[in-house]
Amino acid sequence: MQTYFWKLQNNEQDAEVMQKAAALIQAGEVVAFPTETVYGLGANGLNSEAVAKIFAAKGRPNDNPLILHIADVKDIEPLTTGLNENAKALMEAFWPGPLTLVVDKSEIVPDAVSAGLATVAVRFPANKYAQELIKACGCPVAAPSANISGRPSPTNAQDVWEDMNGKVAAVLDGGNCGIGLESTVVDTTEPVPVILRPGGITYEMLMEVLGEVDIDPALQGDAGYKPKAPGMKYRHYAPQSAMYLLEGEASGKLAQFVANALEECQTALAAQEKMNVEKDEELQKVRKECDDYLEVNKKYEVEIEELRKNLFDLISEKRAEQAMELMAQNGLSNEQRADFLKKCQNGDYNDSYEELKKDIALAYFDVNCGTNGRRSSEEDFSVTLAPKMSTKNTTKTRQQKLQEYVGK
Repeated sequence: MQTYFWKLQNNEQDAEVMQKAAALIQAGEVVAFPTETVYGLGANGLNSEAVAKIFAAKGRPNDNPLILHIADVKDIEPLTTGLNENAKALMEAFWPGPLTLVVDKSEIVPDAVSAGLATVAVRFPANKYAQELIKACGCPVAAPSANISGRPSPTNAQDVWEDMNGKVAAVLDGGNCGIGLESTVVDTTEPVPVILRPGGITYEMLMEVLGEVDIDPALQGDAGYKPKAPGMKYRHYAPQSAMYLLEGEASGKLAQFVANALEECQTALAAQEKMNVEKDEELQKVRKECDDYLEVNKKYEVEIEELRKNLFDLISEKRAEQAMELMAQNGLSNEQRADFLKKCQNGDYNDSYEELKKDIALAYFDVNCGTNGRRSSEEDFSVTLAPKMSTKNTTKTRQQKLQEYVGK
């Protein structure tokens, strides 16, 4: 798949880019776009087939729910069967912004988005590029983070490109994300709102608005509790390098920890450099062996060519001797003899002595049977020569000569 990369310039050309990106989403394709939290992989949130392409691009299990992104507060209304006072208070306080609300879903929301749950997660992002794209699409945009599942969420377009080039239709480059952390997810369907995923909006900020907030047991290590929020069920935010967590008194030894880690890295780097030198020396040895082989092979090819040339020369000389003998027997003219000797030297008869015999025989009959310089064919011997033969015995003698020189 070809992946377009469009850089947003904050000018009038952005509108054209947004229309192209929106057209791709409307056609059921996936487009990566910036938000204030992280980059997202966007598809039409009401199209199950389009949503399936998000899971395919990320390698994400399809039992992991997605967030629907909207471009206006009122756009949540068709997606839910109703909003309670807690939900409205949070929307008033934090939308647009890095807060996702879990609400009871309406019938228009596909199970592919909600992972079969009776609820749906909805967010109104603050990033202007995200808002412009969603408005241009004219539909809610389902969008998880734009990374391979399990990896850290990308905060710039280049990181998205490295993961998603060839997997999605386009990437919109809107610069670095302002927050760099995914949105906070709050379940508003419970009597007391529950934090399902921590993010850009803190527990303290939510408490100021609601006065009471619970924390999902899954965040507190309850393995038997089924997560309801996107990104909380499987391995997540896993970097490729080793990661360490310092808590309590250990956090006071951060400087020493970093120094030790740096020393270990330098030791490992030195060992790697030594290994690279050894590998380079081995590579140079292999290259020299290859060069030596190629030199020997080149010399061998020259020798083979010389042998081939000498062999053809010998064959040509042999054919010339044979031609001289045959032409002497047939009494050909000096001009004809010169012509045959030249052909022999050119190698025309190297592959077939019979062809040499045949051509000399034909030349003989041209001279002795009156074809007036026209080259005879084997068929001519029984037709063209017939009127010139006065007796049966004469005809038989010439046919015998033909058989002798042509080899029939």
